[in-house]
Amino acid sequence: MTDAHQPDPVSAPVSVAYQGNPGAYGEIAALNTHPHAAPRGYPTFHEVLDAVTRGECQLGVIPVENSLMGAILQSVDLLLETDLHVVREVTVRVSHAVMVMPGVKLGDVKRVYSQQPALDQCTTFLREHALTPVTAHDTAGSAKELSARGSRDEGVIASARAAELYGLEVLERGIEDEPFNFTRFMVLSPQEPEPSDEPHKTSVVFAVRHTPGFLLETLAQLRGLNLSKIESRPRKDRAWSYLIYIDIEGDARDPQVALALAGVLRKASFAKIIGSYPRSLEAIES
Repeated sequence: MTDAHQPDPVSAPVSVAYQGNPGAYGEIAALNTHPHAAPRGYPTFHEVLDAVTRGECQLGVIPVENSLMGAILQSVDLLLETDLHVVREVTVRVSHAVMVMPGVKLGDVKRVYSQQPALDQCTTFLREHALTPVTAHDTAGSAKELSARGSRDEGVIASARAAELYGLEVLERGIEDEPFNFTRFMVLSPQEPEPSDEPHKTSVVFAVRHTPGFLLETLAQLRGLNLSKIESRPRKDRAWSYLIYIDIEGDARDPQVALALAGVLRKASFAKIIGSYPRSLEAIES
């Protein structure tokens, strides 16, 4: 029997940090990390990780990759610095909507506010309607600010959820140029993930000596494994030196994956296993 003075562990809310305001795609990811998720927004990715590290929130979500725009490099850098564990990934189908103050017609709108990636993903809609894009800090924050201003010649591009939360009217949904628009979020926790039989993904970042053929030798350690992602990016602490980011389909506990990772760790001049975690098998609609 549960102590009446203690929260029921099954139904107790789980605090989840995300970057942005309510209605952001990060909040949608946070809501889907746990059946009783209680999302809490923070201004930056760094503050999201800090909130989890300090114990202010139990989990955190940060975006690591968009299917159209590629890796979110700031997040990758933060994952290299943190001691938090990746316990799961969540994929959100990004569907943008244009929203206005109630009663405003599209023909009345002159300017549209949103985060730059969202504006870049809706260029056809903006051009067809002769709308001037204005860069803002985030999508849902733009909706919140428009609601406060009450401007009747401005619009916002954000999730339809943001319109509901801030009393705005959606004029059109699905305005992104490409329907294949997904963002992967990593779910971070101070605790390591519990063992599970779910299909896993293992993420590793490493660097190698600047010697001919050495990168190829290191990658050869992964022979026989399926790499779902491989990308290089400059190191922040060394000019003209690069980090290699790879995602492997498989659990680090599997003998074949464990052997391959050991080979990479032996060859690399620097390596960090970002996490081995259940991968998302379907996207969450926004």
